Amino acid sequence: MNNTQKFITGASPSHSAATPGWPWPGETTISAELTKFQALAENWWDPDGAFRTLHEFNPVRIRYIRDQLAAHFGRDGMVRQPFQGLSLLDIGCGGGLLAEPMARLGFRVTGIDALDSNIQVARIHAAESGIPMIYRCATAEDLKKENVTFDAVLSMEVVEHVARQSFFLSTAATLVAPGGMMVIATINRTFYSLILAKIFAEYILRWLPIGTHDWRRFVRPSELAAGLRRGGLTVLTVKGMSYAPFTGAWHVSDDSNVNYFMVAKRRRQG
Repeated sequence: MNNTQKFITGASPSHSAATPGWPWPGETTISAELTKFQALAENWWDPDGAFRTLHEFNPVRIRYIRDQLAAHFGRDGMVRQPFQGLSLLDIGCGGGLLAEPMARLGFRVTGIDALDSNIQVARIHAAESGIPMIYRCATAEDLKKENVTFDAVLSMEVVEHVARQSFFLSTAATLVAPGGMMVIATINRTFYSLILAKIFAEYILRWLPIGTHDWRRFVRPSELAAGLRRGGLTVLTVKGMSYAPFTGAWHVSDDSNVNYFMVAKRRRQG
């Protein structure tokens, strides 16, 4: 993430079953990750809390996703609700910081998360905001078993928190409907990300507690693309997300050495 959440990465490189109290031992869940986000669940909508950087990053992220999806579906992204009639899945939705804005843009949104505490926070906030949403405590593999697909699928800063990353990516890709699009974001595994997303973010800037990151779980674009291709998607573009320290602003860039987006599509049938 690049913002607080983008910089929160997997604490364990190996798969382990979910701890008691979670509804399943998911194929891609890591108990240490669940525990970490369980402790942060009440902070999702606090702009000055643990996800402060995510709040700062979110507007840029929303604009990029909106523009990519508008171009793909032939919609005018500048109108009030350009995506009326289309469905969207947000995998790892957390407290709904991205899912709610997508619903405001007209999508029929389903948000899923492996933590029930996150889902409860998301549901409460959506109800208070008067936004119709579907939130479920579930994983991508759960939805795959239900044979459901969506016009758009998002997964922001999630893959670095899961076990069996390639399996997670190919599974998430199968949830994209024919003619649909997926936008995914994560952190590249490079020397630059070690310095910026690990050393600077934890030890120097103190944006996150020391020990939050595990650089080994960062994902190279080639690895991300391979997982999506195994799920039947065609990768279209890779863009970086960069931070300007002198202005404190985030912006989409051509530098994917640390944080980056990947956009992929599924061909239409016939």
